[in-house]
Amino acid sequence: MTRKVVNTQSAPAPVGPYNQAIAASGQMLFVSGQIAIDPSTNQLVHTDDVAKQTEQVMNNLKAVLAEAGASFANAVKMTIFLKDMNDFATVNQVYSGYFDPENAPARACVEVSRLPKDVLVEIDCIAVL
Repeated sequence: MTRKVVNTQSAPAPVGPYNQAIAASGQMLFVSGQIAIDPSTNQLVHTDDVAKQTEQVMNNLKAVLAEAGASFANAVKMTIFLKDMNDFATVNQVYSGYFDPENAPARACVEVSRLPKDVLVEIDCIAVL
């Protein structure tokens, strides 16, 4: 199996001992969970607005996918982590704007007690290259 680290300055630098993504065997891309950090400032943004946080998260994911030569059209599985499941409809509305409904990836959404930097939403992605 070949393994390639994928990192881009167009998405936030990892906040721990991990990489933005790993391409495995040239076919699968595993993108680490992204949070609402603006890569130009490396600062958390929109601390009290889950819709705007979701937009930043999706833009960060888009940047990592692009660095690997992929897009959301390549996504096969997404996982959404929410601090509050009451935000599901808001996050879903923003998230749905990034996918063609007929070809949207499989997805899971879970509520968690806490996320890194106390963000409201985190999303990860698995894509096929």
